[in-house]
Amino acid sequence: MNLDSTSAAIHPDKTKMATVGTNMRNIGYVREFRKVSDYVYRFDCLNANVAVSFVSDDIVRIKLFFVAEFSLDTTVGVLPQRTSPQELTVHETDAAITLRTSTMQVVITKDNFTLQAEDLDGNPFYTQNNVIWDNKGGVTTFNHMDSAAHFYGLGEKTSFLDKRGERYEMWNTDVFAPHVPEIEALYESIPFLIHFKNGSAYGLFLDNPGKTTFDMRTMTDYYTVQNSTGEMDYYIIKGPVLKDVVKRYTDLTGRMTVPPKWSIGYHQSRYSYMSQEEVLELARSFRDKNIPCDVIYLDIHYMDEYRVFTFDKTRFPNPMEMMKELRAMGMRIVPIVDPGVKQDPRYEIYKEGVLNDFFCKKIEGDLFIGPVWPGDSAFPDFTEDEVGRWWADKHRFYTDMGIQGVWNDMNEPAVFNESKTMDLDVIHRNNGNMKTHEELHNLYGMLMSKATYEGLREQLNGERPFVLTRAGYSGIQRYAAVWTGDNRSFWEHMAMAMPMCLNLGLSGIPFTGPDIGGFAHHTTGDLLVRWTQMGVFFPYCRNHSVLDSVRQEPWSFGPEVENIVREYVNLRYRLMPHLYNLFFEASVTGMPVMRPFVLEYPNDPNVLNLCDQFLFGSDMIIAPIIRPDTAHRSVYLPEGVWHDYWTGRLYEGGQHILAHAPLHVMPMYVKAGSLMPEQSQTHYAEEATDGVLRLNVYGVGGDGSYGYELYEDDGATFAYEQGKYNVVSIGVEESAAGAVLSYEYAHKGYESEHSGWLVNFKFAAFEPSDVAGLNRVGAEGIVHAESGWAYDADKRELLVKFAPSSAGGTITIS
Repeated sequence: MNLDSTSAAIHPDKTKMATVGTNMRNIGYVREFRKVSDYVYRFDCLNANVAVSFVSDDIVRIKLFFVAEFSLDTTVGVLPQRTSPQELTVHETDAAITLRTSTMQVVITKDNFTLQAEDLDGNPFYTQNNVIWDNKGGVTTFNHMDSAAHFYGLGEKTSFLDKRGERYEMWNTDVFAPHVPEIEALYESIPFLIHFKNGSAYGLFLDNPGKTTFDMRTMTDYYTVQNSTGEMDYYIIKGPVLKDVVKRYTDLTGRMTVPPKWSIGYHQSRYSYMSQEEVLELARSFRDKNIPCDVIYLDIHYMDEYRVFTFDKTRFPNPMEMMKELRAMGMRIVPIVDPGVKQDPRYEIYKEGVLNDFFCKKIEGDLFIGPVWPGDSAFPDFTEDEVGRWWADKHRFYTDMGIQGVWNDMNEPAVFNESKTMDLDVIHRNNGNMKTHEELHNLYGMLMSKATYEGLREQLNGERPFVLTRAGYSGIQRYAAVWTGDNRSFWEHMAMAMPMCLNLGLSGIPFTGPDIGGFAHHTTGDLLVRWTQMGVFFPYCRNHSVLDSVRQEPWSFGPEVENIVREYVNLRYRLMPHLYNLFFEASVTGMPVMRPFVLEYPNDPNVLNLCDQFLFGSDMIIAPIIRPDTAHRSVYLPEGVWHDYWTGRLYEGGQHILAHAPLHVMPMYVKAGSLMPEQSQTHYAEEATDGVLRLNVYGVGGDGSYGYELYEDDGATFAYEQGKYNVVSIGVEESAAGAVLSYEYAHKGYESEHSGWLVNFKFAAFEPSDVAGLNRVGAEGIVHAESGWAYDADKRELLVKFAPSSAGGTITIS
């Protein structure tokens, strides 16, 4: 029996009583401070020393150290720091030292080294009241918190959007048990916290890949940030706007590249599809049933006794031919690759790793061997660049078959032992800066995905790779998408996917999503419909289930469920231009694809913890049904005017409405004064469209102007990095006299697949008398016409079709 599942788990002897011992110390008074370089100052204090450095005018770094010399090296989570403040001035009084940039100032009191970050008018936005540590190396900072504070970020944590009242550990952990709010550590560790108060925000990023803790629960006036080993090295990131904090954090830790378009289609997986024929039959079923799909996953059973970089010759006798047949259908394979290498002297990967000293060891020289899927296994030391290059090169096994994407799993790293991971005293050589696994644990998964991504990128001859990972650290967005791990087919887990992925997005990781339908347990037709309706609007869209669960492919529950699932997957593919545009925006600004309302409406008190609905981009509300046998729900509409996506009915914002949602309907609303591009229906991302871009215009019904910036490239290669892309600025101006649509190319370097535009003024309240320069044609005929306009009175749609000019142009509607 597992005692942890009984009352023995709460035996009094197991409770760790909080005590304050005499061994606790703090920084003490400032004895001396001096300039180290243009943007770095050193404070020598009674019990410790502190380096205060400015990465930019808006980001200050604070690092505690206990020795005479210090280093400003960072983990790989932080990009090489290329920026610096425009100016930095110092002002000293008897009581304090003030370091001032062009946008903020940091005030340090001399008698007890408290630190406060302020705007230039002296209004504090961050206050560090104390820093203490014990004789085991654990350091805790006490940071001011008042009753109006709210907290976001911290990656994929459980519970609701607002993390006030919660405590979380950063320690990448394989958790198969049901994910519930009391679980404090999951697969990802993103030690980045956003403090939000009265519409203003700042960020705190702790760059420490060991075990750290963020506690917004225990104290009423302070939240604490604690590390148990390693360095207290953190950054305060100024707002005041929430979007500024996310942008500056991703300036620091990096942004994703534009993904290959196929990777943002619909994906199908199971643990496991057991044979080559099963995979091919699955692909044929998707095509026969006209359900779009781009990717089928291979879980661990495709391998020869779970050895990575192998195929089981009985189950998959000719993987190369399988890949060719799948690609002819427009589908790709993404195989799973785990870090554990089976201990087998006849196995080439293991032999190479041992002979080249590539595996993790104890300091005495013994290999660390731990049990995972293949049995006893060794683990590459990805902290060594040479090992990363070796692992990267091994992916030629896959890329030579035409594979362009890899799924990294079990990379916390998970080990089937009592601690669930490597022994903490395992040594990582870390390119000459040797550290224990206890100090670097949270970096392991990210470094594995980094090696995977870099190998694929080198081997794919200019094609963009796709990497999916379970484990990661800050900066993982540069290399991989993240799914939220082993969820269950629970309605509660469907609901929790929203705040988990919303906070991942606020934490700099836009390419995220859960297993649609739930991984473990048994889904139902109702749950699969509702989860798919929601899931097609998540950045990462994959249906995945465990081996002993009921099947949950789209057709598994009969024609009604299949038809509804098809409708919503089709919708994702029609919205592909808009979805792709949001990914481009994420690559440039760090803004998430799916967004919490508080990001767009920071001054609305109704949205501070709103997380049972979300924004797809900035102008579309997605309001899933998250309870069984439910056909109505309350939907909150923020300020503005909102179109019901399905009926066109207009609603004033700033209110809750009751939405009717029978099984085939998920409530969706589009903001008046927005544009949204679509394309013709396809079955996979690279399938040719009909060449017409459909631009839906949701008007304001009166005076007003609004716009959209459309991004286009080939969706497959890195040619966009050499300027082969388009950015088209589109604007609409409405007045009593009609409307004017204008467009111009901010950048033109790519021959668009869309040679024609069909602009649809949705739910138009007027029938125009003239659309300048174009002939009127019938509503049905306009589909086949090269140009013209039509008005569909039944649908209240004004349709305008034309071929855009590279010089730009205007369309006047009277």
